[in-house]
Amino acid sequence: MAIRKTNNPKNGRGSKKGKKPIGVIFWLAFFILITGLFLYNRDRIRQTLEDTQLLTRLSLPFSGSGKSSDPELPAKPPEEKIPTVIETPKPSAPVVTRTTETPKPAAPVPEAPARTPVKPADKPSAAAPSDKPAVSTPAVSPAPAVGQPAAPAPTSPATQPAASGNSRPAAADRERTLYFSQVDSAGTVLRTRVTRKIPVSDSPMVDSLQALLEGPGAEEQRRGMVSFIPRGARILNATVRGSTAYISFSEEFQFNTKGVDGYAAQLRQIVWTATEFPNVKDVQILIEGNRVDYLGEGIWIGSPLSRESL
Repeated sequence: MAIRKTNNPKNGRGSKKGKKPIGVIFWLAFFILITGLFLYNRDRIRQTLEDTQLLTRLSLPFSGSGKSSDPELPAKPPEEKIPTVIETPKPSAPVVTRTTETPKPAAPVPEAPARTPVKPADKPSAAAPSDKPAVSTPAVSPAPAVGQPAAPAPTSPATQPAASGNSRPAAADRERTLYFSQVDSAGTVLRTRVTRKIPVSDSPMVDSLQALLEGPGAEEQRRGMVSFIPRGARILNATVRGSTAYISFSEEFQFNTKGVDGYAAQLRQIVWTATEFPNVKDVQILIEGNRVDYLGEGIWIGSPLSRESL
């Protein structure tokens, strides 16, 4: 026996009634959540609305704050800006009038040729004993013609440059001490001290040594002075580190034809001339920038040499 299923309208109504409480609970929970978020962020929302002035623009008071926006506040700033815009063009008016007046002083410039007849009247006044001609004669000069270059003004004797021979100041030269050698009748080599005037420069020690390498002058040769430094020797570099002067010579410095006495004499000339400066106590001899132990026939130069070591 077949059983026929019939739709019971009560069952359908019962399922629809069961869905309504769930929907109400969902919307109630959603409303509570929105209300809680609004109350939690109430101050932040209020501050945002005040910063953006949204309520003032819409002319609506904020319900949570209990205060209405002041409609008079935004109306005041525009009133203060109006006079500033109007006053700005006023100062520009006198600026235009000043620029138009500047070309006017250029009109008296053509009056310069009118002073040319004054020149012959001032010339005879030069013979007068008074002081006025001395002042007026250099000041008056013929005006140049239009289109021609002006002639240079004459210079008075007081303003003329000094002669080339007197251009060097008195302190341009300074006395420096050099050491040459002399040979007595017995053949002994003696150290001789001389004084020379050498121009002042930033390297006074190099200047003194350079004058030493040039040898004695004519007057010094008549007095019997000689130099044992080999001819052709040159100073390549000279520096002072601490109290030691490092002097680099060319290769010619290490070839002396006078033997041991000649090597010793040339070293004394260098060392004593360099140590005349108060900041130099000893000298390190270098050949082509390199330190050499011996010079010639067993003369030690591997360490700094002082006056006492020679």
